[in-house]
Amino acid sequence: MGGRQTGRPTLEEVAARAGVGRGTVSRVINGSSRVSERAKEAVERAVAELGYVPNRAARALAGSRTDAIALVVTETEARVFAEPYFLDIIRGVNAELASADKQLLLTLIRTEQERQRFEEYLAAQRVDGVLLVSVHRDDPLPDQVRALGVPAVLNGRRSPQEPVAYVDSDNVGAGRSAVAHLAERGRQRIATITGSPDLDAGHGRLAGYREALVAAGLPVDERLIATGDFTEDGGRRAMRELLERCPDLDAVFAASDLMAVGALSVLRARGLDVPGDVALVGVDDSPVARHLDPPLTTVRQPIEEMGRRMAGLLLRQIAGEDRGPSRLVLPTELVVRESS
Repeated sequence: MGGRQTGRPTLEEVAARAGVGRGTVSRVINGSSRVSERAKEAVERAVAELGYVPNRAARALAGSRTDAIALVVTETEARVFAEPYFLDIIRGVNAELASADKQLLLTLIRTEQERQRFEEYLAAQRVDGVLLVSVHRDDPLPDQVRALGVPAVLNGRRSPQEPVAYVDSDNVGAGRSAVAHLAERGRQRIATITGSPDLDAGHGRLAGYREALVAAGLPVDERLIATGDFTEDGGRRAMRELLERCPDLDAVFAASDLMAVGALSVLRARGLDVPGDVALVGVDDSPVARHLDPPLTTVRQPIEEMGRRMAGLLLRQIAGEDRGPSRLVLPTELVVRESS
Protein backbone atom coordinates (compact mmCIF):
# COMPACT_ATOMS: atom_id res chain seq x y z
CA MET A 1 0.00 0.00 0.00
CA GLY A 2 1.58 3.23 -1.09
CA GLY A 3 1.00 6.80 0.00
CA ARG A 4 -0.49 8.25 3.14
CA GLN A 5 -3.76 6.56 4.06
CA THR A 6 -4.82 8.16 7.34
CA GLY A 7 -5.21 11.70 8.68
CA ARG A 8 -5.74 14.93 6.73
CA PRO A 9 -3.69 15.58 3.60
CA THR A 10 -1.01 18.24 4.22
CA LEU A 11 -0.10 21.33 2.22
CA GLU A 12 3.20 19.58 1.28
CA GLU A 13 1.31 16.58 -0.16
CA VAL A 14 -0.84 18.90 -2.28
CA ALA A 15 2.30 20.68 -3.52
CA ALA A 16 4.00 17.34 -4.37
CA ARG A 17 0.91 16.06 -6.23
CA ALA A 18 0.60 19.33 -8.19
CA GLY A 19 4.34 19.58 -8.91
CA VAL A 20 4.64 23.10 -7.45
CA GLY A 21 6.10 24.70 -4.32
CA ARG A 22 4.06 25.02 -1.12
CA GLY A 23 4.02 28.84 -1.50
CA THR A 24 2.16 28.44 -4.82
CA VAL A 25 -0.40 26.14 -3.15
CA SER A 26 -0.90 28.68 -0.37
CA ARG A 27 -1.43 31.51 -2.88
CA VAL A 28 -4.04 29.48 -4.83
CA ILE A 29 -5.95 28.55 -1.66
CA ASN A 30 -5.98 32.16 -0.47
CA GLY A 31 -7.22 33.44 -3.83
CA SER A 32 -4.08 35.33 -4.86
CA SER A 33 -3.92 36.51 -8.49
CA ARG A 34 -0.11 36.06 -8.55
CA VAL A 35 -0.35 32.47 -9.85
CA SER A 36 -0.23 31.17 -13.45
CA GLU A 37 -3.40 29.56 -14.81
CA ARG A 38 -1.56 26.26 -15.34
CA ALA A 39 -0.30 26.15 -11.70
CA LYS A 40 -3.78 27.10 -10.43
CA GLU A 41 -5.39 24.23 -12.37
CA ALA A 42 -2.74 21.75 -11.13
CA VAL A 43 -3.26 22.80 -7.51
CA GLU A 44 -7.06 22.69 -7.78
CA ARG A 45 -6.85 19.20 -9.31
CA ALA A 46 -4.51 18.01 -6.51
CA VAL A 47 -6.81 19.53 -3.85
CA ALA A 48 -9.81 17.70 -5.35
CA GLU A 49 -7.95 14.37 -5.66
CA LEU A 50 -6.53 14.47 -2.13
CA GLY A 51 -9.60 15.96 -0.46
CA TYR A 52 -7.46 18.70 1.10
CA VAL A 53 -9.20 21.04 3.56
CA PRO A 54 -7.23 24.18 4.58
CA ASN A 55 -6.46 24.27 8.29
CA ARG A 56 -8.16 27.53 9.25
CA ALA A 57 -6.41 27.65 12.62
CA ALA A 58 -2.98 27.45 10.95
CA ARG A 59 -4.00 30.09 8.40
CA ALA A 60 -5.25 32.30 11.21
CA LEU A 61 -1.98 31.97 13.16
CA ALA A 62 0.06 32.77 10.08
CA GLY A 63 -1.80 36.04 9.63
CA SER A 64 -2.57 36.58 13.34
CA ARG A 65 -6.28 36.44 12.51
CA THR A 66 -8.90 34.21 14.09
CA ASP A 67 -11.62 34.70 11.43
CA ALA A 68 -14.05 35.06 14.36
CA ILE A 69 -16.28 38.00 15.28
CA ALA A 70 -17.97 38.30 18.70
CA LEU A 71 -21.51 39.69 18.80
CA VAL A 72 -22.00 40.78 22.42
CA VAL A 73 -25.45 41.44 23.88
CA THR A 74 -25.70 42.63 27.48
CA GLU A 75 -29.16 41.13 28.04
CA THR A 76 -30.70 37.86 29.26
CA GLU A 77 -31.45 34.91 26.94
CA ALA A 78 -35.16 35.48 27.58
CA ARG A 79 -34.99 38.96 26.03
CA VAL A 80 -32.57 38.15 23.21
CA PHE A 81 -34.60 35.22 21.90
CA ALA A 82 -38.05 36.71 22.56
CA GLU A 83 -37.57 40.16 21.04
CA PRO A 84 -37.60 40.48 17.25
CA TYR A 85 -35.15 43.41 17.42
CA PHE A 86 -32.20 41.25 18.50
CA LEU A 87 -33.00 38.50 16.02
CA ASP A 88 -33.13 41.02 13.15
CA ILE A 89 -29.77 42.52 14.18
CA ILE A 90 -28.22 39.03 14.28
CA ARG A 91 -29.74 38.21 10.87
CA GLY A 92 -28.25 41.38 9.34
CA VAL A 93 -24.82 40.83 10.90
CA ASN A 94 -24.77 37.21 9.77
CA ALA A 95 -25.74 38.14 6.20
CA GLU A 96 -22.77 40.51 5.94
CA LEU A 97 -20.28 38.15 7.60
CA ALA A 98 -21.32 35.09 5.57
CA SER A 99 -19.76 36.49 2.41
CA ALA A 100 -16.63 37.51 4.38
CA ASP A 101 -15.96 33.93 5.57
CA LYS A 102 -16.07 34.95 9.24
CA GLN A 103 -17.40 32.90 12.15
CA LEU A 104 -19.99 34.65 14.34
CA LEU A 105 -19.80 34.03 18.10
CA LEU A 106 -22.92 35.13 20.03
CA THR A 107 -21.95 36.18 23.58
CA LEU A 108 -24.48 37.14 26.25
CA ILE A 109 -23.09 39.12 29.20
CA ARG A 110 -25.34 39.38 32.24
CA THR A 111 -22.96 39.49 35.24
CA GLU A 112 -19.68 41.13 36.22
CA GLN A 113 -18.06 37.68 36.23
CA GLU A 114 -19.14 37.09 32.62
CA ARG A 115 -17.80 40.53 31.67
CA GLN A 116 -14.38 39.74 33.17
CA ARG A 117 -14.29 36.35 31.47
CA PHE A 118 -15.03 37.99 28.12
CA GLU A 119 -12.26 40.58 28.64
CA GLU A 120 -9.79 37.73 29.31
CA TYR A 121 -11.02 36.06 26.12
CA LEU A 122 -10.35 39.28 24.18
CA ALA A 123 -6.93 39.78 25.77
CA ALA A 124 -5.98 36.27 24.58
CA GLN A 125 -6.68 37.51 20.99
CA ARG A 126 -9.42 34.96 20.36
CA VAL A 127 -11.47 37.26 18.08
CA ASP A 128 -10.69 39.75 15.30
CA GLY A 129 -13.42 42.21 16.30
CA VAL A 130 -16.44 42.88 18.50
CA LEU A 131 -19.99 44.05 17.76
CA LEU A 132 -21.86 45.31 20.85
CA VAL A 133 -25.66 45.47 21.01
CA SER A 134 -27.89 47.05 23.70
CA VAL A 135 -25.05 49.03 25.27
CA HIS A 136 -26.15 50.82 28.45
CA ARG A 137 -25.01 54.34 29.33
CA ASP A 138 -22.55 53.37 32.08
CA ASP A 139 -21.20 50.26 30.32
CA PRO A 140 -17.36 50.30 30.39
CA LEU A 141 -17.04 47.34 28.00
CA PRO A 142 -16.69 49.35 24.74
CA ASP A 143 -13.80 51.34 26.25
CA GLN A 144 -12.14 48.18 27.58
CA VAL A 145 -12.43 46.55 24.14
CA ARG A 146 -10.85 49.65 22.57
CA ALA A 147 -8.06 49.72 25.19
CA LEU A 148 -7.15 46.16 24.20
CA GLY A 149 -6.78 47.36 20.60
CA VAL A 150 -9.65 45.17 19.34
CA PRO A 151 -11.79 46.70 16.54
CA ALA A 152 -15.32 47.41 17.78
CA VAL A 153 -18.66 48.77 16.52
CA LEU A 154 -21.72 49.51 18.66
CA ASN A 155 -25.40 49.20 17.80
CA GLY A 156 -26.62 52.51 19.16
CA ARG A 157 -24.42 54.68 21.36
CA ARG A 158 -24.02 55.42 25.05
CA SER A 159 -24.29 59.20 24.59
CA PRO A 160 -24.04 61.81 21.81
CA GLN A 161 -20.29 62.01 22.60
CA GLU A 162 -19.72 58.29 21.94
CA PRO A 163 -16.02 57.77 21.01
CA VAL A 164 -16.44 54.21 19.67
CA ALA A 165 -17.71 53.59 16.11
CA TYR A 166 -21.48 52.97 15.98
CA VAL A 167 -24.50 52.42 13.76
CA ASP A 168 -27.82 53.79 15.04
CA SER A 169 -31.24 54.73 13.76
CA ASP A 170 -32.68 58.26 14.01
CA ASN A 171 -34.33 57.91 17.42
CA VAL A 172 -35.17 61.60 17.79
CA GLY A 173 -36.78 61.55 14.33
CA ALA A 174 -38.76 58.43 15.30
CA GLY A 175 -40.29 60.14 18.33
CA ARG A 176 -40.90 63.33 16.37
CA SER A 177 -42.72 61.65 13.46
CA ALA A 178 -44.88 59.46 15.74
CA VAL A 179 -46.09 62.37 17.88
CA ALA A 180 -46.51 64.77 14.94
CA HIS A 181 -48.79 62.14 13.36
CA LEU A 182 -50.90 61.90 16.55
CA ALA A 183 -51.15 65.71 16.79
CA GLU A 184 -52.23 65.89 13.12
CA ARG A 185 -55.00 63.41 13.97
CA GLY A 186 -56.30 65.97 16.47
CA ARG A 187 -55.08 64.28 19.66
CA GLN A 188 -54.56 66.76 22.51
CA ARG A 189 -53.41 64.67 25.52
CA ILE A 190 -50.56 62.63 24.05
CA ALA A 191 -48.73 60.43 26.56
CA THR A 192 -45.50 58.50 26.07
CA ILE A 193 -44.04 55.28 27.47
CA THR A 194 -40.29 55.80 27.29
CA GLY A 195 -37.56 53.23 26.67
CA SER A 196 -34.99 52.26 29.29
CA PRO A 197 -33.50 55.46 30.76
CA ASP A 198 -29.96 54.04 30.55
CA LEU A 199 -30.22 53.37 26.80
CA ASP A 200 -29.62 56.30 24.43
CA ALA A 201 -32.51 55.14 22.18
CA GLY A 202 -34.91 55.84 25.06
CA HIS A 203 -33.53 59.36 25.52
CA GLY A 204 -33.64 60.10 21.78
CA ARG A 205 -37.27 59.02 21.34
CA LEU A 206 -38.32 61.03 24.40
CA ALA A 207 -36.51 64.11 23.01
CA GLY A 208 -38.41 63.65 19.73
CA TYR A 209 -41.71 63.40 21.67
CA ARG A 210 -41.01 66.70 23.44
CA GLU A 211 -39.94 68.45 20.22
CA ALA A 212 -43.09 67.35 18.35
CA LEU A 213 -45.41 68.56 21.14
CA VAL A 214 -43.76 71.99 21.13
CA ALA A 215 -43.95 72.15 17.30
CA ALA A 216 -47.68 71.29 17.46
CA GLY A 217 -48.32 73.96 20.10
CA LEU A 218 -49.21 71.39 22.76
CA PRO A 219 -47.96 71.64 26.37
CA VAL A 220 -45.31 69.20 27.63
CA ASP A 221 -46.96 67.70 30.74
CA GLU A 222 -44.57 65.53 32.79
CA ARG A 223 -47.54 63.54 34.14
CA LEU A 224 -48.03 62.18 30.60
CA ILE A 225 -44.50 60.65 30.60
CA ALA A 226 -44.05 57.18 32.12
CA THR A 227 -40.81 55.17 32.18
CA GLY A 228 -40.75 51.80 30.42
CA ASP A 229 -37.99 49.30 29.68
CA PHE A 230 -38.69 48.14 26.09
CA THR A 231 -40.56 45.01 27.33
CA GLU A 232 -44.25 44.07 27.13
CA ASP A 233 -44.51 43.96 30.95
CA GLY A 234 -42.89 47.38 31.15
CA GLY A 235 -45.50 48.69 28.71
CA ARG A 236 -48.32 47.29 30.86
CA ARG A 237 -46.96 48.83 34.07
CA ALA A 238 -46.40 52.25 32.47
CA MET A 239 -49.88 52.27 30.86
CA ARG A 240 -51.56 51.60 34.22
CA GLU A 241 -49.51 54.42 35.75
CA LEU A 242 -50.51 56.84 32.97
CA LEU A 243 -54.23 56.03 33.28
CA GLU A 244 -54.12 56.57 37.04
CA ARG A 245 -52.47 59.98 36.60
CA CYS A 246 -54.30 61.14 33.46
CA PRO A 247 -57.48 59.13 32.79
CA ASP A 248 -58.44 61.60 30.03
CA LEU A 249 -55.38 60.95 27.83
CA ASP A 250 -56.31 60.36 24.18
CA ALA A 251 -53.07 59.02 22.62
CA VAL A 252 -49.96 57.06 23.57
CA PHE A 253 -46.57 56.94 21.88
CA ALA A 254 -44.82 53.77 23.10
CA ALA A 255 -41.07 53.77 22.38
CA SER A 256 -41.23 50.14 21.14
CA ASP A 257 -43.83 47.83 19.60
CA LEU A 258 -43.54 45.38 22.51
CA MET A 259 -44.40 48.14 25.01
CA ALA A 260 -47.31 49.12 22.74
CA VAL A 261 -48.59 45.52 22.97
CA GLY A 262 -48.50 45.77 26.78
CA ALA A 263 -50.24 49.16 26.68
CA LEU A 264 -52.97 47.83 24.35
CA SER A 265 -53.79 44.95 26.72
CA VAL A 266 -54.29 47.42 29.60
CA LEU A 267 -56.41 49.79 27.49
CA ARG A 268 -58.58 46.84 26.41
CA ALA A 269 -58.97 45.63 30.01
CA ARG A 270 -60.19 49.13 30.97
CA GLY A 271 -62.82 49.02 28.21
CA LEU A 272 -61.11 51.74 26.14
CA ASP A 273 -61.32 51.54 22.34
CA VAL A 274 -58.17 51.85 20.18
CA PRO A 275 -58.14 54.15 18.26
CA GLY A 276 -61.60 55.52 19.18
CA ASP A 277 -60.76 56.55 22.75
CA VAL A 278 -56.95 56.28 22.69
CA ALA A 279 -54.71 56.27 19.60
CA LEU A 280 -51.55 54.17 19.87
CA VAL A 281 -48.18 54.28 18.05
CA GLY A 282 -45.07 52.10 18.55
CA VAL A 283 -41.53 51.85 17.17
CA ASP A 284 -39.76 49.01 15.29
CA ASP A 285 -42.35 47.74 12.78
CA SER A 286 -41.82 44.23 14.14
CA PRO A 287 -44.10 41.36 12.94
CA VAL A 288 -46.25 41.83 16.06
CA ALA A 289 -47.22 45.33 14.82
CA ARG A 290 -48.86 43.93 11.68
CA HIS A 291 -50.67 41.13 13.52
CA LEU A 292 -52.16 43.17 16.37
CA ASP A 293 -55.88 43.94 16.41
CA PRO A 294 -56.03 46.73 15.38
CA PRO A 295 -52.78 46.64 13.34
CA LEU A 296 -50.30 49.01 14.96
CA THR A 297 -49.11 52.32 13.56
CA THR A 298 -45.38 52.29 14.15
CA VAL A 299 -42.05 53.84 13.17
CA ARG A 300 -39.99 51.43 11.09
CA GLN A 301 -36.28 51.39 11.84
CA PRO A 302 -34.03 49.46 9.45
CA ILE A 303 -32.90 46.85 11.98
CA GLU A 304 -31.43 44.24 9.61
CA GLU A 305 -29.73 47.03 7.67
CA MET A 306 -28.16 48.29 10.92
CA GLY A 307 -26.77 44.79 11.52
CA ARG A 308 -25.31 44.65 8.00
CA ARG A 309 -23.76 48.11 8.26
CA MET A 310 -22.26 47.33 11.69
CA ALA A 311 -20.61 44.20 10.34
CA GLY A 312 -19.39 46.09 7.23
CA LEU A 313 -17.85 48.84 9.38
CA LEU A 314 -16.14 46.25 11.56
CA LEU A 315 -14.72 44.34 8.59
CA ARG A 316 -13.23 47.60 7.25
CA GLN A 317 -11.64 48.31 10.65
CA ILE A 318 -10.17 44.80 10.78
CA ALA A 319 -8.74 45.23 7.27
CA GLY A 320 -7.20 48.56 8.32
CA GLU A 321 -9.37 50.55 5.91
CA ASP A 322 -10.67 53.94 7.02
CA ARG A 323 -13.07 54.50 4.12
CA GLY A 324 -16.40 56.07 4.97
CA PRO A 325 -17.82 57.36 8.26
CA SER A 326 -17.43 55.39 11.49
CA ARG A 327 -20.67 56.83 12.89
CA LEU A 328 -23.82 56.11 10.92
CA VAL A 329 -27.38 57.20 11.74
CA LEU A 330 -29.97 55.55 9.48
CA PRO A 331 -33.38 57.15 8.75
CA THR A 332 -36.69 55.88 10.18
CA GLU A 333 -40.12 55.85 8.52
CA LEU A 334 -43.66 56.20 9.92
CA VAL A 335 -45.97 53.30 8.92
CA VAL A 336 -49.62 54.30 9.46
CA ARG A 337 -52.11 51.52 10.30
CA GLU A 338 -55.47 51.29 12.09
CA SER A 339 -54.36 51.93 15.71
CA SER A 340 -54.20 55.70 15.15
